[in-house]
Amino acid sequence: MGNVIIVAVLAVIPIIALKGSIKHLKGEGGCCGGGSTIKEPDKKLSGTVINTKVFKIDGMHCESCTSRVKRAINSIDGVSAKLDLRKKQAVVKYDKEIADDTLVKEIENIGYKVVAVQ
Repeated sequence: MGNVIIVAVLAVIPIIALKGSIKHLKGEGGCCGGGSTIKEPDKKLSGTVINTKVFKIDGMHCESCTSRVKRAINSIDGVSAKLDLRKKQAVVKYDKEIADDTLVKEIENIGYKVVAVQ
């Protein structure tokens, strides 16, 4: 009887772990800080928007990730970002000329990978 209980417990543990992993990979679970997330407020540009680019970003799994990336991009004067977790991208508006490398470096310094700039 004891063996049956041990086998049952050992069967349930991987199932629970798999369900958590699937939620995490879909961006529905808590990671990178977990639990409740304080959303980063939108940044308003002071000048006229002169350009818009889309940065495709690898490594964002949850709302905490998108808040970190948004905060990093918005810390740069002259740009404002809106993040989309499902599409894994940042839509960045500019009111002055800023090199793509500046934004890429800021994003990659916090642990994410920019795979394309459009």
